[in-house]
Formats: sequence, structure tokens, C-alpha cells
Amino acid sequence: MITLSAQQIADITGGTLHNIDPGTAVAGPAEFDSRAITPGCIFLALPGARVDGHSFAEAAVADGAALVLSSRVVDAPCCVVEPLGPQSSNSDAFAHDPDGAGAAVLAALGALSRHTIDVLADDGLTVIGLTGSAGKTSTKDMVATVLRTTGPTVAPRGSFNNEIGHPYTALQATPETKFLVAEMSARGIGHIAHLAQFAPPRIGAVLNVGSAHVGEFGSRQAIAQAKGELVEALPDAAHGGVAVLNADDLLVTPMAARTEAAVVTFSAGSHEADIRATDIELDDLSRASFTLLTPDGTAGRVNLQVFGAHQVENALAAAAAARAAGISDGSIVAGLSAHTAASAHRMDVQTRADGLTVINDSYNANPESMRAGIDALSRTATARGGRAIAVLGEMGELGDSAEVEHQRLAGVLARRGVHHLVAVGDSPAVRALLATAEDAGITSVSAPDVDTAVRAVTDLAQPNDVVLVKASYAGGLWRVAEGVLADERNDEGAQK
Repeated sequence: MITLSAQQIADITGGTLHNIDPGTAVAGPAEFDSRAITPGCIFLALPGARVDGHSFAEAAVADGAALVLSSRVVDAPCCVVEPLGPQSSNSDAFAHDPDGAGAAVLAALGALSRHTIDVLADDGLTVIGLTGSAGKTSTKDMVATVLRTTGPTVAPRGSFNNEIGHPYTALQATPETKFLVAEMSARGIGHIAHLAQFAPPRIGAVLNVGSAHVGEFGSRQAIAQAKGELVEALPDAAHGGVAVLNADDLLVTPMAARTEAAVVTFSAGSHEADIRATDIELDDLSRASFTLLTPDGTAGRVNLQVFGAHQVENALAAAAAARAAGISDGSIVAGLSAHTAASAHRMDVQTRADGLTVINDSYNANPESMRAGIDALSRTATARGGRAIAVLGEMGELGDSAEVEHQRLAGVLARRGVHHLVAVGDSPAVRALLATAEDAGITSVSAPDVDTAVRAVTDLAQPNDVVLVKASYAGGLWRVAEGVLADERNDEGAQK
């Protein structure tokens, strides 16, 4: 964050100061977790479903916060913004906040973010925005790794990509920051356009349009409409705007008509594109290597350290975005080849001392990412000479198509030669997956909870088998992966 006086913060947010000298300097970023306070920061007093941040205001200041951003006066230095009233946010983040107090604090946070980014952009900060139905976090991490070869880079932790996480991350930028990588998600039309106001991107990449959140949007076409808001937010080509589009996705390529920015395309398939991969090979852990082609010719051989064939597409998007930010082809090749997984529970592959390999991709799931995970499972099991075991939970937010999509998933398992399924949960969608898998001849186990799933896998697994653990976040299936890796029979530990 840039240093601002308390009065400047009040002017930017439209708030009123209490218990503080207007000239007090505030130099730290914003923080909503009172346990993570740093000296000089702003503490965000956000209402929660169980606790209210206002109750922690005094403790936050005692721990070093310079100012509390709140919706009511607290017994601490504060800038108070007026509640916005009911239905004041396009997010469900504060469904428990009927008077709009949380929405007011978030609006103030967004205003601070926008002011900070505008000031830093004038000094050379480049903002890169990323969106897509799958692969956002992996690609964001790759882009950040490559950009850090050139200068200080800020990127969100994990999938911190909503109207809290986006401005929160933007305020981590300082005058020394050269790049800000912004992962942008949407649960409705207008969400990405809203996020883009907090930290306007100069470069925007749309990875794909899949079925994630189709239950909320109603159709993939509506999802495409929402994702394309990113390229609409870019400046025109004359002012440095660059839209990075996936040439392999028929719902992404038409977005070129929705922007005045320069358009750069990438392709992991056979399509003509500016950034391409050829000679793709996979090792026995499904780590890809490929030759990177750019408009200037062959950039070099990329040897990815992350897992799954789908990472090639993510790497190409990262290469295109980094190139638009001015990174050299040589630095891109080196950065991609050095990159390792940076966010938890995403294609995290570990092999126990007894040879059992566990692919923990349990952070989230949709039909497209499930297919990619199963592909990695099948390829890895074949290469290692073991059986493929899928531990799958529910894919959320699929609406009326949930049962059909889970039935289709069973077909993917059968075609990829998966030997065993442990279906975790007891929802109609999971039951549909289980029944269809059994009909397809896949040996299947129903596990109503995580503990049962751990026991099922540890009883079933043999050395050299490969286990994929995947579901939407709500299932918490990373606990299955952790339990299998910590199995008491494996007292020698795990190795990468």
C-alpha cells in the first residue's frame, strides 16, 4: 500500500474520522483477520456469520493497526463509513448483513484499492487480470513466478479472487511493486466488471469457458458473457491493452470482438495461434514438457514441474500474459520450467515410501477439471504400472445438470481405465456417480464421510497404485489425501 494520511483515507472512502489525528500516517495494507495485524495497517471491521470484526477493533490497534475501517464508531482510531442498506452488494458475502454494514466497508476497501492502483500505475505498475472456468489459480501462480524473474510481483494467495480478496490483494502493492496479478472469479453477470474497477487491468487473459457455476448462470453462454467482461475492461491497444484468448475454446475466441485491446491467442491444440506448444511429452507423473513457439520463433523447451497435461494450456496462457508484460522469451521458458505448485490442494502429487502415489487436487472441481484430473490419474497409473483409484466427491454449483454431469463422469472413469472408485458423500449427485460407475463395471465403494473414505483407500491401495482425490471445496477431501499419506503403515513418510 502507499502511505496515506488518515484524512486522505477518509476523503477517498467518504468516511468520518474518530479518535485519530487526521495527519496520522497509515503505511500498511488492509487486514480483516485480527490475528494477522502488521504495524501501521488498516483493520477492516467486517461483520461475520458468527463474529463481528468491530469486536476486535481495540485489540487490532493494540497489536499495531493504525486505523480501523468500520461502519460504526469504535473505541479506537477509526474511519467510519455509513452502512449502505439492504441488498447493497452483488455478492452473497454478506447475506447475514441486512443493513449493508459489511458492504459499506467493502466499498471503502475498493475505493482505497482503486486509488492505490491508479497512483502506482502512473509510476509503472502493470496489472494482469486472469479469469476462466478452470485453471485460474494454477495460471496465476505460473504468471507470478515468471514475472518475479524481472521485478517485485504481488499475486493473491490461493483462490482469493472475490470482492474481498481482489482489493485486499491490490493493497499489498507498494511503490516497489512492478506487477500485480489479479485472479478474477464471477458468480453472476457484472461481477468481473465490478472487480475490474478496483484494480483496472492492462492485460487480461480468458482461459476457458466451462460448466463451473452453470447452476447459477443457467448456461455456458451466460458464463462466457460474464468472463468476457474482463476484456471489455481493458484499455485500447493504443494505451497498451492486451487481451489473451484461448484459441482452442469456441466460447472464448469470439471475445476478440468485445475489446479494443490488442488480441494475443494461445493454443495447446492444433489451432493457429500466436503462442503455441509442439512436441508435447508427459513423464511418468504426468508432468509435461513442450517446445514453446512465439511470433519470434522457437523460444525453447519448457519442462513443467507441475502435474497434468492440462497444465500445458495454463503455461501457454501464462507465457502469453508475461510476454505482453514485456518479459523475454528466455525468461519465460526459464520461469515456467522452474515453477512449482504454489497453492494448496491443487495437483499436489506425493509418493509414499511404499510407492503409493497420491494426487491431491481437492481444492475445487467442475466437469472440465475432473476430466483433466482423471486423465492425469490414468496416465500416471499406466506409467507406474499400478492401478488407478479415484476418490471423488460432489462437483458443486451445477444446478439441474448435477446428476447428469456426475453420471457422465462415471463414463470418463470407464474410458480412462480407472480400476476403483471411492465415492464420498451421500448427495443425489454422488449416488448417481456411484450407480453409473457400478453399471460400467468399476469396482466402487460408497463412503459417507472423510474418515470412511480414508479407511477404504488404505484397505484397498497397494504399492505403485495411484490415487486421485478430487471434489468441490465444500467436501474438504484434502483430509482424505492427508489421511492416506499419514497412514500408520507408512511410518517412513512421504517424498516428493
